[in-house]
Amino acid sequence: MKKVEIKKIQVNKAYIIASIIVFVVVIGSLIAVIVNNNKEAKTASENTYNMAFYQVVDYVQNVETYLAKSLISSTPEHGAETLTNVWREANLAQAYLSQLPVESQELENTEKFLNQVSDYSYSLSRKNIYNEKLSDEDLKNLKDLHNYSVELENTLNQLSEDINSGRIKWGELTNKGNVAFAQQVSTSSMDGFSNLEENFHQYSGLIYDGAFSEHLTKGEKKGLTGDDIDEETAKQKAIDFIGKDNVQNVESLGFSENATIPEYNFSIKTNSEDSINISISKKGGHIVYMNSNRNVNAESISQDEANQKGKDFLNNHGISNMKETYYLKQDGIVTINYAYCQGDVVVYSDLIKVKVALDNGEILGIETTGYLNNHTQRDISNVKISKENAKKSLNKDLEIVSEGLAIIPTEFQTEILCYEFKGKVDDREFLVYVNAESGREEDILIITNTPNGTLTM
Repeated sequence: MKKVEIKKIQVNKAYIIASIIVFVVVIGSLIAVIVNNNKEAKTASENTYNMAFYQVVDYVQNVETYLAKSLISSTPEHGAETLTNVWREANLAQAYLSQLPVESQELENTEKFLNQVSDYSYSLSRKNIYNEKLSDEDLKNLKDLHNYSVELENTLNQLSEDINSGRIKWGELTNKGNVAFAQQVSTSSMDGFSNLEENFHQYSGLIYDGAFSEHLTKGEKKGLTGDDIDEETAKQKAIDFIGKDNVQNVESLGFSENATIPEYNFSIKTNSEDSINISISKKGGHIVYMNSNRNVNAESISQDEANQKGKDFLNNHGISNMKETYYLKQDGIVTINYAYCQGDVVVYSDLIKVKVALDNGEILGIETTGYLNNHTQRDISNVKISKENAKKSLNKDLEIVSEGLAIIPTEFQTEILCYEFKGKVDDREFLVYVNAESGREEDILIITNTPNGTLTM
């Protein structure tokens, strides 16, 4: 009997221990699930806040850009368009600012700044729409707004660096938001805005034209000439383009039927073990895209030499009369934009991008979408105003450094023949486009010169 009782006790003890182990395992699993869920939720929140923050940065940069353009716009039509873009970008910045995990009172000054930029630019755009020129006081106020926007942009860029480096996390930002976001527009901007409030009013929306697109990519492919080819023919064209003596292997990556330009895609391994992706158009067998993965570890040639290397490359492949415009250097490679020249007229729609290695001048990439979509001979006889008359519409403070004719594309799949004036205002470079037929100011671009390139925005 005692043996039976002892056995029962042992069984009960084993059952209790097993139950405890199961309980511990279950609790541990639940804790792990909770911790993992919390971690995933925190990551999702971080990603959401990051997205909202970088949208704010982008829209504030756009506000600064459009305000700068508004300062030299000389016609009511283009002034209205530029100021309406300020209104839109400031509103979008406010929308994303509200999504950040910072108490609203801590962002009050920044929100108020963006709101007043939005309202004031809208009120001025209405003046322009009714063909009223802006007064000297209006221009002074715009200049003040621009100065404040530069300060805010700088603050946001610093915050971006802090967030990327981990020096600031979103939980900490709640405590630091008052200083980090608002200090640049806390006192001086509030004083500057106080005398503008009578001009602010409620807005309900405005239809506007967007900025010019980089190049046309829809509609008729004017530069895409020739008959359709099959994949084998495209493969041979890819080999010929790279140079058959340099090709070790070719792999087909398929046919892209729904691409902007339907194309055959290949991956080529060269004798030096470099990998090159290349696309050949189905219609005509034109090179659409080529990119090499070769690393460049030195810079031995100048920008002028690189420009000439790219131009020679295009000439050797039957693409002539191309002019280098803007470029960007990165990791020992320079990407150069070439635009077609019809006589003395620069045609920005017919754009080709070429990547040149700065160690030996080798061509590492090319993209011809703009050129293939648009290249054709244009009628450039519809110049109805002289260059001197076109200059009369320019801002009086613009110091002109170069001038000429150019064809620029619009987002409405059209092109405009313009006088292109390059000039400076307060050491900042601009491109101003004046319609050669009507004399209307069509667009203003800001030229940004950096150690790594010359770009426009």
